[in-house]
Amino acid sequence: MKTEIVDVSETKKELKLEIAPEEVRAELDRVSETYARQVSVPGFRKGHAPVSVIRTRFKNEIRGEVLQKIVPDAVNRAISESGLEVLGQPDVHLDTESLDRLGQEPLKLHAHFEVMPRVELGQYRGLEGTRRTRPVTDEMVEDVIRGLRENSASLLPVEDRGAEEGDTVTANFRGKFLGDPGAEDINAEEVEVVIGGEGVQPEFNEHLAGAREGDERTFTVKYPDDFRAQGLAGKEVEYTAAVTSVRRKTLPEVDDEWAKSLGEEIESVESLRGRVRENLTARSRFESEGRLRDELVKRLVDSHRFEVPDTLADYQADQMLRSAVNDMMRHGIDPRAQELDWDGMRASARERAAEDLRAHLLLERIADAENIEVTDEEVDAELKALAEAHRQPVEQVRAALTKQGGERSIADRLRNRKALDLIVENAAVSDEEWREEEPPAAPERSESAEPEATSEESRGAAADEGR
Repeated sequence: MKTEIVDVSETKKELKLEIAPEEVRAELDRVSETYARQVSVPGFRKGHAPVSVIRTRFKNEIRGEVLQKIVPDAVNRAISESGLEVLGQPDVHLDTESLDRLGQEPLKLHAHFEVMPRVELGQYRGLEGTRRTRPVTDEMVEDVIRGLRENSASLLPVEDRGAEEGDTVTANFRGKFLGDPGAEDINAEEVEVVIGGEGVQPEFNEHLAGAREGDERTFTVKYPDDFRAQGLAGKEVEYTAAVTSVRRKTLPEVDDEWAKSLGEEIESVESLRGRVRENLTARSRFESEGRLRDELVKRLVDSHRFEVPDTLADYQADQMLRSAVNDMMRHGIDPRAQELDWDGMRASARERAAEDLRAHLLLERIADAENIEVTDEEVDAELKALAEAHRQPVEQVRAALTKQGGERSIADRLRNRKALDLIVENAAVSDEEWREEEPPAAPERSESAEPEATSEESRGAAADEGR
């Protein structure tokens, strides 16, 4: 067997291969003899037809079986001998001329495949970075207090007047589609509508204003063509609303009694403000470190430009787009109904995927160079953190991840995180004043090798603000 590996690019290779005619003939004889024993040919007893007749009558079938046997074996053997680690399945093309003289001359073929790039490490210690920390202001503290107050609000019945802006009207709705007699009527019980609330159609605000418990209102709503619910977009519906209650949001007084209701460790409004400020400060520091890590990863990637395999980049981009579509559907948006530039979105996702892969491969290479390892105890701690974040038992999370090969991926992610920690610890970092126009950190870039952990930690920091 004669082989030649051609470097098409850093990650793309071409294998040129010639399989010796005697190897082809041996397989051709074996398959032909098997056919001769098993098939029936008119004019001959079963198993007694000459091989020459068999090869003529079943030429295509025999050739197909021969190729299915010897080509994959030869390609795999050649790749194994080359020592290359192939991504995916090689794209194999046969030389048609050698097919016509199968077994009489070498069978020629070529195969295209991708491999992982060689990552040559340059500087990764002493990278320059800037740390800017958002200052925590009194206004930010009061914003959180207002949010906590909103969450503690109660809805009290309104009996001495009709519904006004800000009131919550609860009603049973019956809807009939106009101009579409085949459409099924709408029946919705105990629907809450906040008069003047965000996203409420103007017709609901207009016709439910002034309503009292027991009132019935009939009105027509013309939904815009780009309405978020596809079933209503561009439709006209006549509603009859039977009002069951009108309630007004009542906010609690900002006093020590209310503050104590938010947690046993909070004793007064002042202690609440102190706790909020502490959590905002911690969150600000967390965001600052995220931006710093994001900047250092970008500097690392920018100074190490190498080709990433299309196979991996395309898969990663597809995963990003699939996640985006799932997010849209979770928010009640039909992606098919949107005028989206899918080609542009995919090109952007593809570019980001390539950068994320470079970061991941570089961190892996640094972890190798620094002999960084991850212990079983560290994997267990990460599993516990994931279980707490998803509010599931640890063993349930472990079982799900093990089924998907996930424990290995957790170890790899922790290893890359340690490599990034090493970069940060050895970076030349300068502290500068916060600039308000600076865009927020992107979680998927600040910890390129572990986007899930970053987003979980961020959500946890936000949730802790009022505790």
